[in-house]
Parts: sequence; C-alpha cells; structure tokens
Amino acid sequence: MRKISIIGLGNVGATVAHTIVERSLCDTLALFDKKEGLARAEVSDLSDGFVRRNGHVNILAGEKEDLKDSDIIIFAPGDITILQRYSDRLKEFEYTKTCVEEWAPIIKNSDFKGILVSITNPCDVIAQYMQHLTEIPKQRVIGTGTVLDTARMKNAVARVLNIDPNSVDGYVIAEHGNSQFVAWSQVSIATKPIMDILDKETIDKIEEDTKVRAFETIKAKGYTSYGIANSTSIIVETIFQDAKTILPVSSYSKKDGCYIGHPTIVGRDGILGDYELDLNQEELEKWNKAVNTIKDTLPIK
Repeated sequence: MRKISIIGLGNVGATVAHTIVERSLCDTLALFDKKEGLARAEVSDLSDGFVRRNGHVNILAGEKEDLKDSDIIIFAPGDITILQRYSDRLKEFEYTKTCVEEWAPIIKNSDFKGILVSITNPCDVIAQYMQHLTEIPKQRVIGTGTVLDTARMKNAVARVLNIDPNSVDGYVIAEHGNSQFVAWSQVSIATKPIMDILDKETIDKIEEDTKVRAFETIKAKGYTSYGIANSTSIIVETIFQDAKTILPVSSYSKKDGCYIGHPTIVGRDGILGDYELDLNQEELEKWNKAVNTIKDTLPIK
C-alpha cells in the first residue's frame, strides 16, 4: 500500500495533492496544514471532485502518526507573497527556515523511514537544512531541484523549433534560483548539439526566458502551481515504480558539499547515484557560483 503525506496546502501543496489523486499515484493521501480546518476542507473538496472517476485514493486529514507509515512525505510550506515582492527565491528562507524548524522535529520523532521530497524554496537550501535537522540519510531527502526549470527550458526550445519538448535532451542545473543555468554544451536534438541548430542570440534569450518564466507567471497569476505539481508527481512516480530515471533533482553532492540540482538516478530507495555532466569552462564557473550561493545561504556550515 502506497502512502503519501503532504505538509503545506497552499497553492502548490493543494495542486500537488490534486495531481497525485488525479493520477492515482498512491492508495492513501494524508494532508497537513497549520491553518485550522484547511486539511479537512481539502479532503472534502478533493473527495467531491473525484466521484465517478477511475481509481480510488483514500484522502484524509493527517495526524502525526500518519507520518510514520508514509512512504513519501512531500514538504511544501511557503509564502507566495514573498515572491510577489521579490524576484529571488532566497528571500523566502527567512520564513521557510522556521517551517523546517517546526516540522523537522515532528518528522524525526515520528520514526519516519520513507523518502522526503521537498518543494519549499529556496529548494536546495531547504532540502539540506531539512536533512540536517531530521538526520534522515541524505539519499532519502530529495529536493525537486531543477526538474521544473528543465521542463521550462525544453518547452522554450520546443516552441522555437516547433517540436515536442520531450524530444529535447538536456538539463537546467545548479540552484533552483537565480544562479541556475542551462548546460547548453550538453543540450541536443536527436543527438545533434543545440549549438549547431540555434544561434547564440536565440540560446541566450531562451535561457533568460527560462530563468524569469516563474516570476512572469507569478506577476500575472499570483503564483505557479501546475508545473511544480507535475515535476513533484514525476519524482513520486519514479520512486514508487523504482524506475531508476535520471532526473535533475536537488541531491547532496559530496564533491561540492551541498544539495544542488544535477542529473541523479532516482528509484525506490531515493538517490541511487549521480551523473556528472562534462561542463565547459564557462559552465563550470556558473556551477561554482551556484554552489557558493547555496552555501552562503545555509545556516549550517
């Protein structure tokens, strides 16, 4: 029996819950939020929304004992009003670190043995801080990393070339934030390097569009939700299927000493291994800048 707990039912957490139920990714879904009555309200609304649909998920307002036997905990607290004011995810840390400090002892004391998937921004910093405070083995704490940013890059390239984004091979890596970058030296279409297909001006525009896309959406809509819900669901599905899929999640890099988004093998036991990209000198400099940005923000050294 597959069981998931979601902590935090704002725009992101609620959309993740809906996506998980829509795709029947688990048998039981336990919902948690600090706002009184919100978890029960979401249970009611989700349950009403899935009458006469295929599949069944047992949805419930979570109690702390539900954490213990969960296979996956999705950590999703946040305050979108911060990103509505600032175009830098690092600005969220002052608030979200308190969410980690509140929930990490609860998760630790629950004797949870599953995999923790963290969405909360700043993604890389929060994943590492959560791992540090819960003392869950590093391979079982995963940040959503640059999975969503990679999807945005593939969509942007696909729009220019009028092809399916799934036909674009490559990754956005490093921080899920302003120091992220596209590893263009490794992006290809049907094994043909993207540098042989698009000119530098187009590539630079795609990279900038990828970086600011979330903030453009937030400016118009107030928040983003569908993209990150899909990215999170891909990670959940990969774990439950033991698919051993290579995803650019945020996981611990021994070489760099921090959590950071990079191609990683994901399966039933969490992080199964890394794939290091063969970066050029310019990309290596961007990578090191991102590493320093993450480390400088961490409250642990």
